[in-house]
Amino acid sequence: MNIKGKVKWLVLGAVVLAAAVGGYSYYSSQQEAAQRAANVELVTVSRQSLKSTVSATGTIRPVDSVEVSSKITARIKSVLVKENDVVKAGQTVAILDGKDYEATKDQASYKVANTRSKYNRAEYLYSIGAKSKEELEDAEYDYDTAESSLSKTESDLAETVITAPMDGIVVGEPKTAGTMAVQGNSNPTVIMTIADLSRKQILAKVDETDIGSVRVGQKATFTVDTYTGRTFTATVSKISQTDVTNSWNTNSSNATSSSSSASVIYYYVVLDVDDPDNLLLPAMTARVEIVTDEKENTLAVPISALKTDSTGSYVMVQLEGAGKDGTSQEKRYVTTGIYSDEYVEILDGLSDGDRLAISYKSKSGSSSGKGGMGGPPM
Repeated sequence: MNIKGKVKWLVLGAVVLAAAVGGYSYYSSQQEAAQRAANVELVTVSRQSLKSTVSATGTIRPVDSVEVSSKITARIKSVLVKENDVVKAGQTVAILDGKDYEATKDQASYKVANTRSKYNRAEYLYSIGAKSKEELEDAEYDYDTAESSLSKTESDLAETVITAPMDGIVVGEPKTAGTMAVQGNSNPTVIMTIADLSRKQILAKVDETDIGSVRVGQKATFTVDTYTGRTFTATVSKISQTDVTNSWNTNSSNATSSSSSASVIYYYVVLDVDDPDNLLLPAMTARVEIVTDEKENTLAVPISALKTDSTGSYVMVQLEGAGKDGTSQEKRYVTTGIYSDEYVEILDGLSDGDRLAISYKSKSGSSSGKGGMGGPPM
């Protein structure tokens, strides 16, 4: 092959190679643009209703309940009610064995009769000068002491009859006949528990990061596992002024033992429950959403559209005439309001109808948008 032929083939090869490289570059750029477009979503700023909530978990309990115990130590003779029975205040619910107290009362009655007789005799003898004033006073003291002892034994005997201190329902199984009921201030025997189940409340624990948003009177909704798909309502009635373990109180043994193990601080919040059908039972777990703020017809954007940097919160606004690949966007700082689960209120910086670009990370892990994804500013 002559030189001219070789040159001709070399030129042709160069042209083919250049065309191939150009075609690949064009294909690659198209693929990159398509990838960028796939990783960008456009949303429109609009007006809607927002609701900011605080989540908490609590336990259903009756507003009023009482543990019925004995003021004396005696064996239970009979229990006159059972679990779920409705009782009225003053109704006899149990009787204790009072044989020992009856015997003590008989002895006290005899003592009163005896000392009364001695006192009357001493009073007569004193009146005729046969007894001194001191002897009369001693006889009077013995008589008064005997009467006090009789009064005490009569009171103890009366305590063998146990009555309901309030209207309500017997919650749980009462103690059975034959059980020894022990008196005491620290650990008495609980014969039964009576509760008014017509009024219930939730004792919920709220995280310290959220407790500042909770106020008395705020409305709440909650669910329980046993009624799937049903939502109940409640109202905040009390907010504890100390955390659940009193960790701030260094004089409290409970605080000392728990402060080292508890990494999160919780506060008790009490909510009054609406339960007209009387469906809820004590000790049920309630998953509560307390409504801390609500806004009607306010500008809002998805939280995923909001980003943050050292200056503040911003969004990427899609400019007029820009392609979906996000090549023509404007970084615009905004002032935020309340947050719902998915949206955030925009107080300043955007207008109704503005379009925002939300960029997502590609499969390679790099983000196709400018700046990091932002959540609620702390």
